[in-house]
Amino acid sequence: MRATVTVAGVPGVEIAYHRKGAGEPLLLLHGIGHHRQAFDPVLDRLAEHRDVIALDFPGFGESPDVPDGVPNELDTFAHAIEAFCTALDLDHPHVAGNSMGGLVALRLGQLGLVRSVTALAPAGFWTPRENAWALGLLTRLRQVARRTPESAVRRLSRTPAGRRVMTGAIYHRPALRDPDAVVAETRALRDAPAFDRVAAHARTGITFTGDIPDIPVTIAWGTHDRVLIPTQAARAHIQLPQARSVPLLNCGHVPMNDAPTLVANTILQTA
Repeated sequence: MRATVTVAGVPGVEIAYHRKGAGEPLLLLHGIGHHRQAFDPVLDRLAEHRDVIALDFPGFGESPDVPDGVPNELDTFAHAIEAFCTALDLDHPHVAGNSMGGLVALRLGQLGLVRSVTALAPAGFWTPRENAWALGLLTRLRQVARRTPESAVRRLSRTPAGRRVMTGAIYHRPALRDPDAVVAETRALRDAPAFDRVAAHARTGITFTGDIPDIPVTIAWGTHDRVLIPTQAARAHIQLPQARSVPLLNCGHVPMNDAPTLVANTILQTA
C-alpha cells in the first residue's frame, strides 16, 4: 500500500507501508539503509495487540525519494510521518523506531505528535567520533552491497557463516536471519536513493536535544550493538531522565531479529 502526502509545501511524497492488526495504532520506523521488513520478526506479535503500520521512509525500501524542493532536515522525516498519519486518519499513534527511525520517533514525541515512543538504539546520542564510526561502517556496508553480485548474496545467505559475513555487523545472531530477508535487505541497502544524502546530513552532527516530559518513552539498546555502541544509552538516560531504559541482552543494532519476543514485549509495555 502507498500514501501520497505533501511535505514542506511540496506534494507528491510517496510512502509505502504495510498494515496489520487491530487496536490502537502503532507506527514502526526503520533505520538508515534498511526497510520496513526489518520489523517482520516482531510484526505478528505486535499485531495481536495493535493496529500496526510499518512504513518505508521516503527514499528507502519501496518508497521513492522525495521530490525536488523538500528540505534535507531531520524534521522533514518527522513532518512526512505527520502528513502520513493525517492521510491515514491516525490520531496520535504510538511509535517505535530503530536507529535513524528511533531518532525520528523521539522527535515525533517532542513535537507532541504521538502518544508513546519506543526508541531502539536511536541515533543522535553519539560523539563526533562515534558518529563517524557509525556512518562510516554503514557506508562501507552499502559499498559492499553495491559491489557484490546478487547471485553471490543469495549463495552467502544460504549458510549461517555466509549470513554472518553479510550481516554480522548489524545482528548479534546473524545465523537466525532468514536467507530471503538477507537478500532483500541487501538489495534495499544497495538501491536506497536517499542513503548518501541522509548519511551526509547526519555527518553534520545531528543530535537529539531537549526532553520529552509528557508521554511514555522507552530507550532500549542492544548489549552487543556494533554500530551505535551501548555507552550511548547512558547519554540517552541523562538526556531523558524520565524515560525507561531497557538493555536488550544479546542483541545487536537491529534487535528485532536477535530477540523478537523481548523486543515486541518492550514495545508493547510502552505502547
